[in-house]
Amino acid sequence: MRQLALDIGLPVGPTLENYFPGGNSQVVQHLKGIVQEHDQRGAPVYLWGGQGTGKSHLLRATVTALNERGARAGWLDASVRWPCAFNEDWDAIALDEVERYNPAQQAAAFNWFVNASSPTTGAPRHILAAGSLPPADLPLREDLRTRLGWGHVFRLEPLDEAQCRVALQRQASERGVVLTDEVIRFMLVRFARDMGSLMQLLERLDQFALQERRAVTIPLLRAMLQNGPHALEHA
Repeated sequence: MRQLALDIGLPVGPTLENYFPGGNSQVVQHLKGIVQEHDQRGAPVYLWGGQGTGKSHLLRATVTALNERGARAGWLDASVRWPCAFNEDWDAIALDEVERYNPAQQAAAFNWFVNASSPTTGAPRHILAAGSLPPADLPLREDLRTRLGWGHVFRLEPLDEAQCRVALQRQASERGVVLTDEVIRFMLVRFARDMGSLMQLLERLDQFALQERRAVTIPLLRAMLQNGPHALEHA
């Protein structure tokens, strides 16, 4: 009989502290500055980069940190089918996955942007956005696309292999999982190397190890693959 994995020992959600910056330290410091001086509104921020560079992580982490300081934020990503109207009580807006927005989402994002940058009441709000492409290449309506490129635009760099190893070890340690060098080498060789995919793999592996009550080894990883064929294995 399979054992149910208990929801204990799991790390918290995205934070600015548990993001492994690699070559993106300047971005993290800029976002921390926004949180620390959340009552002082600066220029909009747009993050862009490939899959697994941590765009959504940083966006959610910044919103969470603002919430912890009493600020309220509106959130819009491509999964929100019916975006709400801009809320004057918001202190910030966050626009994620902007390259995937449909016409209704683009209209809402433009409305939010205009109201956040030039509100009818109060000071301008923080504007945070992220996408997979630089502003000039976004397949969006022109008035929204140009506004996303107005302020601070940061390109997120992917981690190299050595940085991936360190990031995997740190995330595993937060989960209480022991990853040997052999297991990490297997993961980096056989699976998609972007951190988003590797973190999903680590989460699945952690849950499977708890269910099986076994240490994390390559045989356990292979057994998990046989149990779940949707893993992102290359070979």
